[in-house]
Amino acid sequence: MKIEEIDAIQYRNEKACDVKENVVKDETITLTINGSISRSLSAIEDSLEEFAVGYLFNENMVKSMEDIKKIEIEGPQINAEIDDKLLRTNETVLCSDSAGGWRSKIKEVNPVESDFQVSVKELIARIEELKDNAEIWQATGGTHVAGIVYKDQFVVKEDVSRHVAVDKVIGYGLIHGFDLNHSYVIYSGRMPADMVIKMTRAGVPILASNAAPANSGYNIAKKGNITLVGFLRGQRCNIYNNQNRVIFD
Repeated sequence: MKIEEIDAIQYRNEKACDVKENVVKDETITLTINGSISRSLSAIEDSLEEFAVGYLFNENMVKSMEDIKKIEIEGPQINAEIDDKLLRTNETVLCSDSAGGWRSKIKEVNPVESDFQVSVKELIARIEELKDNAEIWQATGGTHVAGIVYKDQFVVKEDVSRHVAVDKVIGYGLIHGFDLNHSYVIYSGRMPADMVIKMTRAGVPILASNAAPANSGYNIAKKGNITLVGFLRGQRCNIYNNQNRVIFD
């Protein structure tokens, strides 16, 4: 179960009463690479293979599925094996983030070349569909939600971490053969540099959100040729950088 019921006191309209509240059930997930590097983070124990694949790509540790030799999952423990040469290349540029995971220092940004386009009406419809599919968020209010769209496929994942939610949908796309160069990611969260860089590393040309971009995210989007769609709410949105990818019809 991803949801747990707990006791709480609710104060409303000048009255306090005992209530039962739903909360999301997160676990300490440990990802170990080649048996030598190990970090733990708080996440929902779900779609862990997708998370591991997305993480390895989004943290610039692998470039293709062929670089991943093995992923084994036992409960909340993930053991991944990649090419030793890739590990040695990337190990020196890894740093720990506040959640106990890794965030590679952004040393280079490779532009995403893609002629993919999407209509603004589709984006507006998808953000509503994203919320409708966010079952844990609807029950608890305690998750971030991310979706990946490829052709007529729309896959949604939730997690307590916005980074993990995005890693999961990108990992799903990679495992299932999506052409990420003709896909887009839509999610609930801000768009700073450490989120936008994931798009450049995976080759996803568009990142859309109901929240705002940060200046750091905008700068990475410019360097990486990523289209950002922010404030996607109701019948409105803002498009930043390479606006030609969004069709107004």
